[in-house]
Amino acid sequence: MTDQWQSGRSADVGELLDRVGDHRDLARVLEVMRADHLHEWENQTLERYLGALAAIVGSLDGLLANRGEDLPEQPSWALVAELLVAASGYE
Repeated sequence: MTDQWQSGRSADVGELLDRVGDHRDLARVLEVMRADHLHEWENQTLERYLGALAAIVGSLDGLLANRGEDLPEQPSWALVAELLVAASGYE
């Protein structure tokens, strides 16, 4: 996850994001997120989390452009995982 997407404390998934290659890896990220201390996240409620996720996905083209990347036609499992984790700390 990049610092430009983070403003508060995000879910701590360790280095799992670096190894997401398929749906099983994404499921592991989600399990670690579920076990993380939600009360420490920037977005502690489902409403805030989904709002942050919508904001990140809605501005994804600009966020990727800032990283020198193009918006993919088909997002990878790794990008989906990055977005889900980033939403937990995005403001």
